[in-house]
Amino acid sequence: MSGMIEVTIDSIRVHLMAPQRVVVLKQVDAERYLTIWVGPYEAEAITVALQEVEMSRPLTHDLLKNVFKAFNARVIRVEIVKLEGDIYFGNIVAEVDGREVHIDSRSSDAIAIAARTHVPILIHPAVMEKAAVEPDHDMPETNTPAKKTAAPPLSEDANDRLSVFKDFIEKLDIDDPNKDNPGSPPNPN
Repeated sequence: MSGMIEVTIDSIRVHLMAPQRVVVLKQVDAERYLTIWVGPYEAEAITVALQEVEMSRPLTHDLLKNVFKAFNARVIRVEIVKLEGDIYFGNIVAEVDGREVHIDSRSSDAIAIAARTHVPILIHPAVMEKAAVEPDHDMPETNTPAKKTAAPPLSEDANDRLSVFKDFIEKLDIDDPNKDNPGSPPNPN
């Protein structure tokens, strides 16, 4: 456990073009993030636990939590211990009869268990070195307005095609929108 880096679940993001989700883990004592791709069901299992939604019947991760409890095992932490290719390897670490037991796990399952048992999520330093990202501090603030630049001039052909809309807009009576509908209440503006 020593040397491991503690993270919290920052968010779960949806990829709009694919069924995958991304779990974003944030380092507790630094501005470093680790993103782990998970399937939609795993993301839902984590989200349900984070939002503390009560289900009528236990989901798989709730069942595992109940099994730990039934056998007097206490989950003490979960770990992401290795990254090979794009696959993260996890451990669920439990205490049983005074001894520590490491249970091999998919990272998404380990995170779902951590969300239910409220235990620390720890990342091996080699995994963080290999895959963590830090925000680019050179980027402008997101609330800083972007510089407005003039649009490039339109070609003569584009001007001709847009002239139809210009004629239409010029014929609109914008000052009195109810002019053609006398039964409408007056415009408060």
